[in-house]
Formats: sequence, C-alpha cells, structure tokens
Amino acid sequence: MIIELAELLQIFIDVKEKCLTSIFFCSILPKVIVMEKIVEQGFLYDFYGELLTEHQKKIYEDVVYNDLSLTEIARENGISRQGVHDLVRRCNHILQEYEDKLHLVARFMEVKKNVGQLQKLVDDTEITREELIQKVSSISHQILEEL
Repeated sequence: MIIELAELLQIFIDVKEKCLTSIFFCSILPKVIVMEKIVEQGFLYDFYGELLTEHQKKIYEDVVYNDLSLTEIARENGISRQGVHDLVRRCNHILQEYEDKLHLVARFMEVKKNVGQLQKLVDDTEITREELIQKVSSISHQILEEL
C-alpha cells in the first residue's frame, strides 16, 4: 500500500485526540480507508493501466474513475455483475503484481516526498545558506537514488 495501515491508523489516532469524538472517529475511519484504496487503485492504474486490455481498461475506469456501480457497468457492457466484480478483482491483482515487481508507484511517492522536503527548505527563511546547500544536496542524492 502507498500508506501503511499502521501509519494511517496513527494519523487517525492523532486526529481523534485533537478534535473528533470517539463515535464520529469510528464512523469516519472505514470511509477514509475506502478512499485510500481508491487513491491507491488510481495510482496503480495511472502507472500500469496501459498494460491491461482495452476491455479491462474500460471496466476498471468505470469502477475507479467514474464511480459506476457493478450493476450499471454490467448492464452497459452486456455481462453479469459477478463478471464485472471478477474482472475488477483480476485487474487489481494484475496491477498490484506489476507494482510488486517494478515499485514505480512507491518510487514516485518517495520522490514526491523528497520534492516536498525541498519545497519546505525553499520556504524556510531561517536556514543558513550552508545548511540549505547541504540539505538540498542530500535530498537530491536521495532522488537520484530512486531514479
């Protein structure tokens, strides 16, 4: 996963302690986990979607991007609801296998995090020029290692 479950739970625990009641926290957690899964599916599809067949791409896009129900997709494509469900599961599995082998999404997320750190350094008005050069050099080296 893009964000580890333990990390996600820690974020929610922090939020809960700050501003949410226990009841609200428990009701929102499953929705956030579902949203995280949708974001993950989107990233996997963005990186590896072209490796799917045209039929798989159409069905997967309808589920992930167009948020159509399995019934709507089945009716539109002349297949069973179970067929749509199986195809989406198979696509998820295929895309995850590509990520497990190539790690493109994980590498992208790491580079994105490093670029965010660079942006924070640029915005930091209290850092000395020498510190800035040292940190930028370190972060750029990490980015090059990922590439």
